[in-house]
Amino acid sequence: MTTVLEMSSRQHLYPTIATSNDDNDSESKTCGKILVVLSWILVVLTMPFSLFVCFKVVQEYERAVIFRLGRLLTGGAKGPGIFFILPCIDSYARVDLRTRTYDVPPQEVLTKDSVTVSVDAVVYYRVHNATISIANVENAHHSTRLLAQTTLRNTMGTRPLHEILSERETISGNMQISLDEATEAWGIKVERVEIKDVRLPVQLQRAMAAEAEAAREARAKVIAAEGEQKAARALREASEVIGDSPAALQLRYLQTLNTISAEKNSTIVFPLPIDLLTYFIKAKEYPSN
Repeated sequence: MTTVLEMSSRQHLYPTIATSNDDNDSESKTCGKILVVLSWILVVLTMPFSLFVCFKVVQEYERAVIFRLGRLLTGGAKGPGIFFILPCIDSYARVDLRTRTYDVPPQEVLTKDSVTVSVDAVVYYRVHNATISIANVENAHHSTRLLAQTTLRNTMGTRPLHEILSERETISGNMQISLDEATEAWGIKVERVEIKDVRLPVQLQRAMAAEAEAAREARAKVIAAEGEQKAARALREASEVIGDSPAALQLRYLQTLNTISAEKNSTIVFPLPIDLLTYFIKAKEYPSN
């Protein structure tokens, strides 16, 4: 029974509230019309001095958002050029449409693989809807900058260190898309995001340098071993060629002597054939009877 009474009382109360709101709207509209008429009378009575107050100019890169008695005027933002406002009842806000640059301060980030790095970035953005940027958010530029800092920390915190160092373009593109979607309701267009620098701790830099140096030394040893292997194969092939033709060894001796004499050395080492030395050794061991 109590519920039925409450519902009936609400049904009687809601029409009363709606009626009072309609009455307030009608009263505000009536008062607004009266004030507009009085403002026009003031403009006419103070001619031509009122023209200096009523006519305003905005530049090519600016727009003016006009409020009349606290309400947005229909037709959107005014400009560029000259526009007219009524004294005492109109107020306007200038909005710059040029691209702004925000240098995100260095952010201390803990990466996915538990490495602390300092990352800074640059965000390029502009106002693409002047009316929304004034009516929907208190300070669109300050909100965009705070969101850029938060997005940078959140994005870097989900990536390991090697991806942050090697995939900067991909990370910048993802940040630009995320920021653009979030600031669309504020009338802001994020055009570009660039990661400037990633600063690593000094101890980590030394460890990475030592790792890179060890990797280079390992590759150098592998390359040297491959060179020795190829040289050994070439020597083996050369020995096979010389073994097939004994005269080739003597020609090689003569070629070596020619090379040594061309360098103008005072001492020349003449290699003797091993067979000749062997003959003398045998002759000493077995003297002729």
